[in-house]
Amino acid sequence: MQYDRLRYETPYGRPRRRINYFAWTLAILLLTAFAFAAWLGSFYVFWQPERPDSYRLLKKLHRIDPPRRFELTAAPAGEFLNPKQLHDRYAALGSAELVKLNSELARNYIRNFQQVRGLVPYVVGRFRIIDVRRLGPADVFTSGMVALAAAIDNGELLMEHVYPADARDLPLMRQTLIPGLEIKLERAHDISAVIHADRTVDGRILITVMPLLYGTYTVTRGPGTFTLEPPLDLNLAAGWPLFKPEELRAAESRYAELRQHEPGIGGAVPIPGLTPSGTPPPAENQLVRVEHAQPVEPPQVAVASPPPKLEKGKGPPAGKNAKLAKNKKSPSPSATPLQVASTKTAVATAPPLQKFSAAPPATTSPSPQIALSPPIENGISPARPLLADGSALASTAGGGNWKTYPPGKMPLGRLIAPNDLPQIADRDLVGERIYLRGQFVVNFADANKAVLRPRSHVPDSVVRLTGNSTRIIVEYPAGYTPPTPGSAVNRDEVRPLEITEVRKQEDGQLNVFAREIMQP
Repeated sequence: MQYDRLRYETPYGRPRRRINYFAWTLAILLLTAFAFAAWLGSFYVFWQPERPDSYRLLKKLHRIDPPRRFELTAAPAGEFLNPKQLHDRYAALGSAELVKLNSELARNYIRNFQQVRGLVPYVVGRFRIIDVRRLGPADVFTSGMVALAAAIDNGELLMEHVYPADARDLPLMRQTLIPGLEIKLERAHDISAVIHADRTVDGRILITVMPLLYGTYTVTRGPGTFTLEPPLDLNLAAGWPLFKPEELRAAESRYAELRQHEPGIGGAVPIPGLTPSGTPPPAENQLVRVEHAQPVEPPQVAVASPPPKLEKGKGPPAGKNAKLAKNKKSPSPSATPLQVASTKTAVATAPPLQKFSAAPPATTSPSPQIALSPPIENGISPARPLLADGSALASTAGGGNWKTYPPGKMPLGRLIAPNDLPQIADRDLVGERIYLRGQFVVNFADANKAVLRPRSHVPDSVVRLTGNSTRIIVEYPAGYTPPTPGSAVNRDEVRPLEITEVRKQEDGQLNVFAREIMQP
């Protein structure tokens, strides 16, 4: 065989190429660094939405929900602090601690208080407006008004109360929010959260407050009302607070000059470093939130048809027919049709039909017979009084009146656990007693109501993703004190809660309405 001819055709004689390990190592390191930077950047953006650049990016990605309007019974779990408590809390913080706290407060507001550590600080107390100005594109909130106010019973605390609203309400707000007007924030009506805290040049504390209810406001001697709206966008690059140091000094100077020309504008002004003694007198004019009356359907009543009239001159049937008529039972009251207006309104019952008598019945009025007294034994509270337009009076007085029982002595009924609540959702519970037992945590407490959630080891984030969260709104009778927020409530078969209604929202949220029927 001629090996020389095939020498250059065999592949074994070709030189092998060397692998550049240094280039591959450098490329892998660069890709690893890029992945690590992207991972850190996602944490920087998603976990710090209070930064202006992060907020703008998340808005473009549609990962930020606009601020939502809360209900009074569905507000985030929080604590109510008066001016002295607010001053003592924020005055003791250093500069670094205050910056960290402000980041957390703004982050909670941007996230609609979905991932809150601890309790949300709410403001209660009396404040007097020093100055008011309109919000514009150069502010954090771009539409509405902001009022600078000072605490009446603590001169070391200032508050800037934000009133976000549409442009059409600004003229009326200018007439309503004037210097010297008193703002009274009460626990039973207002949910105003602290979203920023700052220290002024002279050492006072300035807090920024946002009303989470975004309700309707008026003054006791005012011309009309204005309604707040949640802000659609935030300009976080404008910076906090809304009243900058120069504007704050100018506002206080204008207010002091105004008081010199008009001494009766609002009484004494709190002096920094001096706390007035005694209870301040009630204000002649106050800014208050208006509770709109909720329209309800008028209770339907049962109409009992009059007995048939006997022909004149004829008596009752005789002979065999008379025996049959005698042995025939008269209709019972339970056979009379009942029409129930609502579980929260009165139940109208029709009286039993009259027995036939031999004599012709007396002349009856063509108007129907109506029973309006609700049975107290069934534990149904009476209906609210109705106005002329059919709307119910909005009552802020705590507590209703219904029958309560000693432990273990309540009427027979069905006892369920929180896991059984989805099975009875959107059911008519009239005529059926259902009791609730289990372990609960108090999220919110009002004058006569408390919002509970079943105690679970599952994190809140997982519960929100599954869409099966449950909220129990418990109403307490007059004279009862609801449990404090954050406390645990254990109810067993001896001391259960009575369920009156269960509603299921589109997102899977269960709203369970219950009431306390056990004696303390």
